[in-house]
Amino acid sequence: MLYLVIVLLLLALIFGPQFWVRREMERHAVARPDLPGTGGELARHLLDRFQLGAVAVETTAAGDHYDPDARAVRLSPGNHDGRSITAVAVAAHEVGHAIQHAQGSTLFIARTGLARLLGMIDKVAMVVLVTAPLVAILTRVPSIALMQFGFAIALLGIGLVVHLVTLPLEFDASFGKALPILTTDGYLHPGDVPAARGVLRAAALTYVAGALVGLLNFLRLLRFIR
Repeated sequence: MLYLVIVLLLLALIFGPQFWVRREMERHAVARPDLPGTGGELARHLLDRFQLGAVAVETTAAGDHYDPDARAVRLSPGNHDGRSITAVAVAAHEVGHAIQHAQGSTLFIARTGLARLLGMIDKVAMVVLVTAPLVAILTRVPSIALMQFGFAIALLGIGLVVHLVTLPLEFDASFGKALPILTTDGYLHPGDVPAARGVLRAAALTYVAGALVGLLNFLRLLRFIR
């Protein structure tokens, strides 16, 4: 019974934030014809205002994000073409990342560099994990397999570091950049600020959910090795 409770608590911890983020985004995605522009139009306006005219604004099916390599703010069709609190807040959030990049944020540069390596690191880690038993059989030296497992876990742990570095960047993009712009510069009516704050919180916490999933996978691998 205790084990079941623990499992349920873990599931709630992992998937609860994902459900809440999705719900918060959908809740404020209702069309608002009274808003002065779409998310894509606001993103273009803000980029030009902050002298980031070289940064493009594009639509994407891969989820809202800022691509530092292509120098592009990419928004889902609903947020690019939509005229809603969600569209406006998400657009401002992604522009916040472009501003971080332009300001030469050390944390942003570190996170970008780690993210570029992450795909390759994950592949190498999995190869090391899969081949460890075979190496142990061929060499008949169990300590070599243990060393391989330890090396693979260390590599996979880099993913957790990326998530940890990402969290403060996301909160800064939401509450250090986007929210002040939207509120103090009059892009939103004061009555819409609480809704925008909720969306911006959800945008930042998207990565909390990712970090929790990464942590769960990491702990499962540690348990497997033990």
